[in-house]
Amino acid sequence: MKKTLVLLAGYPGTGKSYLCSMILKLEKRFFVLSPDEIKEKFWDEYGFDNETEKQNDIAMSWQYYYKKMEECMQDDISIISDYPFSIKQKAALQERIEKYGYQVVTIRLLADLDILFERQKKRDLDDQRHLGHILSAYHKGDVLKDRYKADSLVTRDEFMNRCRTRGYDTFCLGYLIELNVSDFSQVDYSGAMEKLALLIK
Repeated sequence: MKKTLVLLAGYPGTGKSYLCSMILKLEKRFFVLSPDEIKEKFWDEYGFDNETEKQNDIAMSWQYYYKKMEECMQDDISIISDYPFSIKQKAALQERIEKYGYQVVTIRLLADLDILFERQKKRDLDDQRHLGHILSAYHKGDVLKDRYKADSLVTRDEFMNRCRTRGYDTFCLGYLIELNVSDFSQVDYSGAMEKLALLIK
């Protein structure tokens, strides 16, 4: 397998984690590096009492993310990473791709924004969703029985603004495979897997 960085990019709520599990069935040798999982790890470890501390935790999580990516690349380990990547991450990713000579495949997931907002809202209210995403103060062990009372739930206007201004829908490094996931039942996942298989073999 060619040493490859697969970026599962695009809007929030597009099923990146599901697609990641499909790719791992195709090729088990990928290492999964998830910015959100690292954020959640740091929130549990350090906690935060306000938005400033929360952002500090997030900044530390990104430092850890790039450090872990470099460690993998030094050992020629292929990586899958899922996140709504934007211009904010592009230069740092490009630098490491060039330094270690990695092939990059961006799988960009798009969908109708109204549908995605409803998915995002449902996900934030799910008990399995880490509370750090929806609170302005959090420490491991905190419980919120009524998630509708969370003080950092993303509003519709905030969600739309993020999606329209951050370039989620245009982000690309390397080869591009694009999927519209407005209706999951109509997505050509098998076609995407075939394209990816040809690129990484």
